[in-house]
Amino acid sequence: MSLHAARPPAPGSKHRGYLARLTVISTLGGLLFGYDTGVISGALLYMQDSLSMTPVEEATVVSALLFPGAAVGALSGGRLADKLGRRGSLLVCAVLFLVGALGCAIAPTVGFMIVARVILGLGVGAAAVTCPLYLAEMAPAHLRGRMVTINELMIVTGQMLAFAINALLDALIHDPQVWRLMLGVASIPAIALLIGMLILPESPRWFAIRDRFAESRRILDMSRSPEEADFEYREIVESATTARSERSHAWRDLKENPWMRKLLWIGIGLAVVQQATGINTVNYYAPSILERSGLGVSASLVATVAVGLTSVLMTVLGIWLLGFIGRRRMLIIGFSGVVASQALLAVVFLLPQSDVVSYTILAAMMLFVAFVQCFIGTCVWLLLSEIFPLAIRGFAMGIAVFALWTVNAAISFLFPILVVSLGSTGTFTVFVLVNIVSLVFVAKVVPETKGHSLEELEVGFRTGSLPVIAPPAASGEKATAL
Repeated sequence: MSLHAARPPAPGSKHRGYLARLTVISTLGGLLFGYDTGVISGALLYMQDSLSMTPVEEATVVSALLFPGAAVGALSGGRLADKLGRRGSLLVCAVLFLVGALGCAIAPTVGFMIVARVILGLGVGAAAVTCPLYLAEMAPAHLRGRMVTINELMIVTGQMLAFAINALLDALIHDPQVWRLMLGVASIPAIALLIGMLILPESPRWFAIRDRFAESRRILDMSRSPEEADFEYREIVESATTARSERSHAWRDLKENPWMRKLLWIGIGLAVVQQATGINTVNYYAPSILERSGLGVSASLVATVAVGLTSVLMTVLGIWLLGFIGRRRMLIIGFSGVVASQALLAVVFLLPQSDVVSYTILAAMMLFVAFVQCFIGTCVWLLLSEIFPLAIRGFAMGIAVFALWTVNAAISFLFPILVVSLGSTGTFTVFVLVNIVSLVFVAKVVPETKGHSLEELEVGFRTGSLPVIAPPAASGEKATAL
């Protein structure tokens, strides 16, 4: 299989419409991922008094969704995606989202809330693995970058909606129990995901590795032109034939194949450096940071909406840039910007407290978020969905995302403690140093995947022949919109 084989024409408008509907429905998991991780930042301001929470309980409520919740969900979600299929795994996620959201909304005690957040986290973690996998395997090669990164757009849209709904409910409902509505709103998209996934098909690649080639071809025909379906079907059959002997023996296969181990370590590294940016300190603690800088509660909630809007707009820009710029270059630009913006935050926190300083901190936070979401957030999830071979794809993705959520939980738990111990300037200085290391890792280790099908990438990784520079005008991706 050539890494530069001529690909057939792009699908017509009918097929693109089908792929667009599939993308919107399946990425409701990403929307819930974003909403459930973002909503807690505003809800905490009321829950602290309503449930008489101690600082340790507050940190536990925030981090319970992440670890054990999302971390365990990611680890089991990869296996679940391999066993039940990508579609089946997303149906399980929808049920977990619904049960967790309702549990959070009715929680009478801190203990009950922690259990509900863990359930919610299981859904978040499994969806974080399965949504990108499902989209990557359903997408034609030239649309894969756009389709997979729509999931990232939905994540940040969910976070922005959480910030906006928090501010709106705070303005409309003057009740200390308003946090229950903030958390309960997530049940609506959970129901939509559950219904939507019942009508979507399974991944053709999941069918193929189970010798269900007729079903695989049927799914390809639903979203490809006949020529493209023929071309991709031949690739999938060849890849599935190689992977079939490796199925259900992921640990053995990793032991016997150094190139697979290398990819797994790269995937874990990508997951770790994404979280090491500290982006979720903004997602979880932005209102608290701004309130400490001198803004009131309501003003802090409104200001946080600007952070959420920045995330959405810059993710859209990042998706557009992916049509022109390779994954590695995007990451290098992103980490360079993160280092600069966090250095600016570290300096601004040295200034005397005032409204001007508060809004300067907000501007620096927005700059930081812009670099992460435009250049890093769009690429990391995309790369994780691309680099692993078919035989271990769900399993390896689960391990990488487990690492992501574990680091996320650790940073989220330690951030308020670090701020007390080192001050805001010292804390962001630590992040600057960490992200310099991340920049070196990306520049030296991360491969370029733009412009190749999943099967071509697997051949390239097996043989060590994958170029590190994106090919020009990568198979029409540059000019093609979803």
